[in-house]
Amino acid sequence: MLKALMVNVLAASLIMLSLHGAAVAGSQKDEKITAAAEQKEVGVTIYNDNLALVKETRRVKLDRDFNKLAWREVSAQMLPETAQLRNLTHPAGFRLLEQNFDFDLLTPEKLLEKYLGKEVTVIRTNPATGAETREAATVLATNGGTVLKFGDRIETGIPGRLAFPGVPENLRDRPTLVISLINPVADEQHLELSYLTEGLSWRADYVAELNERDDHLDLNGWVTLTNQSGTAYPNARLQLVAGDLNRIRQQPSPPRNVRSFAAKMADVEEMKQESLFEYHLYTLQRPTTLAENQTKQVALMSAIRAPVRKEFLLIGASHYYSSQHGDLGQKLKVGVLVEFQNQGEGLGVPLPKGIVRVYKKDMQGNAQFVGEDQIDHTPANEIVRLKLGDAFDVTGSRKQTDFQRLGEEGRHHLVFESAYQIVLKNARKEAVTVIVREPVPGDWTMVSASQSHTRAASGVAEWKVPVPANGKATLTYRVRVKYPGRG
Repeated sequence: MLKALMVNVLAASLIMLSLHGAAVAGSQKDEKITAAAEQKEVGVTIYNDNLALVKETRRVKLDRDFNKLAWREVSAQMLPETAQLRNLTHPAGFRLLEQNFDFDLLTPEKLLEKYLGKEVTVIRTNPATGAETREAATVLATNGGTVLKFGDRIETGIPGRLAFPGVPENLRDRPTLVISLINPVADEQHLELSYLTEGLSWRADYVAELNERDDHLDLNGWVTLTNQSGTAYPNARLQLVAGDLNRIRQQPSPPRNVRSFAAKMADVEEMKQESLFEYHLYTLQRPTTLAENQTKQVALMSAIRAPVRKEFLLIGASHYYSSQHGDLGQKLKVGVLVEFQNQGEGLGVPLPKGIVRVYKKDMQGNAQFVGEDQIDHTPANEIVRLKLGDAFDVTGSRKQTDFQRLGEEGRHHLVFESAYQIVLKNARKEAVTVIVREPVPGDWTMVSASQSHTRAASGVAEWKVPVPANGKATLTYRVRVKYPGRG
């Protein structure tokens, strides 16, 4: 309550300060000021890693020779060392001398802090008569409350309204880049400012819907944009870069106040894609406004009836091939995966990394969420593979049925032979095929198996086991493993 009262009193003080015509410090009176209203063009390129390139053009009237230009309404999270100003109208003889990034914003609290140790005027109003009295006081402290020193006493809190003689230098109402420059011609000219900033980010989100037979899906890709940079970018040319850029990590930027953002959906319009160096660039085909503290979505891609392959997968472990174990698990989870190829109508484009959320309609026609997975940057024609969860009606059990140490082979190898039984159960009304994937370590040889296997990789044995509806299937195998010894 006290803090809210302080803010209200200080806000009234700021209004009074403005009415007294002292809102601009002396060092700011000679500045040429350019605001967003003079903006002619703005382009924003957003990268994956909370980084964006902003490039905007404004028409500014400059004097000849020395100018001090205050470029208002830049990003509050600008990386000032990356800022570059160019004169597009008269580039010859245009020189930059100095630039300062003022992001300490004018608020009642900040104004009071800047007057620590300085004198302010306290204005009291007599509630009975309405008469005002004025008294000078020095600000002694602002942490956790206000302490004021009057001529004969010290008071805490704010006993009335405060009047300030002016706004301190570098305290501004909007983030501002102040640039000292030499200009060759006195005239209106087009200036282009470019800089990197944090606070702008994007990610890809995908929504997929499986058909009744789980053999096709519809896929829609969205780009979700978030602007927490501290300023807006009206009617901007928007581009997105997908890829992993190398960046030098420096000390964190000074903290800025970032408010919560509101969500907004943009009109559906897919983005044009092209290669850029070793990355991919996506360009929105119309201008869009990135409002301050806003999240919006624009369409990235859309595909209908993409062929899908559904898979049940049981994965083992490598640790049980070198020792005796017995039971290795009952009711083991069997993963459910779907995969499709990034090709065909609507696909065949680079897919930025993001989360794919998958839905399927129930018997009443309502789409229900059935799982999600994250994909990495995926080139055209590559396989997209999604794990949606674990099957409810398909389970497995595994046990070791034999283990033998066969001794040493040569001077540096230990040899083990072990046997396993895997039972797969299917409570569904239709038959399924379960892929059993066993990571076998060392130099291994399959001695025997109840059905043929494939060597999916140098250390992986794989079986495709048919399991009947409301039934079960058993896989048995024996494997010999040769481990390097201790020498």
